[in-house]
Amino acid sequence: MHQKIGTHFKIEGGTPLKGSIKVAGAKNAITKLLVASLISDKKCRFTNVPNISEVEISLQLCSEVGMKYEWDKKLGTLEVITKELKSTYVSQRFSGSNRIPILLLGALLGRTDEDIVVPTVGGCNIGKRPVNFHIKALEDLGATIEYRKMKKDGAYFAHAHSGLEGALIKLPYPSVGATENAILGAVSAKGTTIIKNAAIEPEIVDIILFLQKMGAIIHVDVNRTIIIQGTKKFNEVDHKVISDKIEAASYAIAAIATKGKIFVEGANQADLLIFLNHLREVGGGFRVKENGIEFFYQGPLKGGIHIETDVHPGFITDWQQPFVVLLTQAEGSSVVHETVYENRFGYTETLKEMGADITLFNQCLGNRQCRFNAHNFAHSLIVRGPTPLSGQIIHIPDLRAGFAYILGALIAKEPSIVTNTHFIDRGYENIEHKLTSLGAKIERVSASSSKEIEEILAPKLPSLV
Repeated sequence: MHQKIGTHFKIEGGTPLKGSIKVAGAKNAITKLLVASLISDKKCRFTNVPNISEVEISLQLCSEVGMKYEWDKKLGTLEVITKELKSTYVSQRFSGSNRIPILLLGALLGRTDEDIVVPTVGGCNIGKRPVNFHIKALEDLGATIEYRKMKKDGAYFAHAHSGLEGALIKLPYPSVGATENAILGAVSAKGTTIIKNAAIEPEIVDIILFLQKMGAIIHVDVNRTIIIQGTKKFNEVDHKVISDKIEAASYAIAAIATKGKIFVEGANQADLLIFLNHLREVGGGFRVKENGIEFFYQGPLKGGIHIETDVHPGFITDWQQPFVVLLTQAEGSSVVHETVYENRFGYTETLKEMGADITLFNQCLGNRQCRFNAHNFAHSLIVRGPTPLSGQIIHIPDLRAGFAYILGALIAKEPSIVTNTHFIDRGYENIEHKLTSLGAKIERVSASSSKEIEEILAPKLPSLV
């Protein structure tokens, strides 16, 4: 695996985490809200904005087409306005940077009749992220879209010279991104749009509330149906970004896995409903309070549970990585069936090297067969515990696996070095400061070579690649 030389985390585990932290604004909300603001030429003010690199990238991306912004990282406020589009071409330098570029199609098609060019989708390497659902939804609204190969990576060329028109959009799968693109395009389309089998994640609802403030007539109906009446009249907006349910769950698991107690301010019970059920099944403790949830260890953890990832309101895929680490500390065998991404279990090899007892399966070990059945993808696993985890030199491959590795290092009694911290910085605000405030022994260290990384640890530990 490619190793990024630079800053790394040195972690000395074995300490129960105790204290209080405030969960940041949701990465998967603010990045999409920034794109949604491009629909209008009015000022939008956001609060509870997380200071993470994914916001930086999204702002750079939106600036390419004309957004002006003022971001107070200390206060967590961000003011943006796109008075006019200075370009409808997004540079290839954003190709593969994250999943945001493709959403510019929906936002810009209703604002301009010029040709729009955006680079290919990127993000963490966790499986294919086909955009055919996005393309079909926008074509239903009247857009013309084609993929063209470029010198380095491909790009999508799109236009709606006669404007977008409301339509009935039936998504084959409740894809979050495709739902967002369909909503963004429909807001300024002529007439009414009905989206069937839509994603209804809290972040989707947050975008809907934002767009309603902006001037859209939009609501969520029964059976995953979203109805939008197009408009061209928009208002200024003040909007607070919802709390990050993935970060909240991450610290919840860290409290219980390290046998500690953490109050997570801003954790929302409604957004964590099924997560809390599984946490209780495994023996973890929690108390819901007025402004957050307190999570705590209350005795030996018990396995024997079954988790099946799904779109909201199911158990979301970004919760399973730290939960698998938690299950390594639980008595008995548990099953996890991943139904959202086909390559989400790549991180388990490193956990096995740390001492975890995990077996992967190509079959659907679940209550139902998923779309990856009989496609030769290792998308189910059995984890047996409890097993002690050992400290190692660990290289992070993606954002969510990164927190799982940090959690494993916090459990281990030996010290660890965790490299490729830029992945963590994409989605976790000030993670080392938050963990340090809870009693964790974690610090950012610099190294310019693999040898220097190894020398930070004494005695030297094997490298997991």
